[in-house]
Amino acid sequence: MENLTQLIFKRCLASVATLFVISIIIFIGVELLPGDVAQAVLGQQATPETVDAFRKELKLDLPPMVRYGAWLKGVAHGDFGNSLANGRPVADQIGWRLGNTLFLALLTSAIAVPLAICLGMLAAFYRNTLFDRCISISTLSFISFPEFFIAYILILVFSIQLNWLPSLAAVNENMGLGTRIYTVLLPAMTLTCVVTAHMMRQTRAAIINVLASAYIEMAQIKGIKRLRIIVLHAFPNSLSPVINVVALNMAYLIVGVVIVEVVFVYPGLGQLLVDSVAKRDLPVVQASGLIFSVVYILLNLIADILSMLSNPKLRQSRI
Repeated sequence: MENLTQLIFKRCLASVATLFVISIIIFIGVELLPGDVAQAVLGQQATPETVDAFRKELKLDLPPMVRYGAWLKGVAHGDFGNSLANGRPVADQIGWRLGNTLFLALLTSAIAVPLAICLGMLAAFYRNTLFDRCISISTLSFISFPEFFIAYILILVFSIQLNWLPSLAAVNENMGLGTRIYTVLLPAMTLTCVVTAHMMRQTRAAIINVLASAYIEMAQIKGIKRLRIIVLHAFPNSLSPVINVVALNMAYLIVGVVIVEVVFVYPGLGQLLVDSVAKRDLPVVQASGLIFSVVYILLNLIADILSMLSNPKLRQSRI
């Protein structure tokens, strides 16, 4: 138990160090953007005096290291600054948007994870059969197409031709849970098509790998049904790689939803990031990028911890 605690502590320290490096990269990336931020916000008609005064107000006249330190100190206290577009606190704009993105990711996970695991177990059960080949071809075909292509195909079928689902995921704070699920079901279906293949293939491969173990052969010799062996014996012992791929895909659902949110005009954090980049609203861009990084690193850390708990062999690894 002590060794496990030390490993978890080391992983936490590594995650914090990674996040610190990412914060530097985000700040430098924003600094390297072409053009003058003050000029871009005020427009070409602004006088040089007005631009200089605005630069001082934004503290753009200070050295980059001083501004990075001030930004990092503010982030540590939950203060991301104020938006350049409307002057509102960035934290107020991000809160509701982040909640929408998390809701879409959780809804997609509730659909995709059970579906992928069931398809993976069935593909392992019917290994090298027509069913296995059809499932593999179908899921890999979905993942081969760009997200926007799948989104437009689903809009064409379910919104325009069948008129079952809305083409725009316009949610608001006053919507009930049922109405909200109905509204975002189409983007959730799009993301499900994208992430199911990864989890299904990993589940199938992990189960097939465990099926070659000696205790599985013994269970088969005893006459235990193959489906029972897969569900009760093979799958629980293949949880470690499955947990990893599920966590990575959940991180993708939160971090990689930008294109889907733009296609469906969904008011999430990805849509806010795109709008802020177009407006050169740098505080919002920095905050959105940092939050995406925190979520991705946190989910990877959770995946590492769960993998160590489910697989004793990983507890002996060293960083």
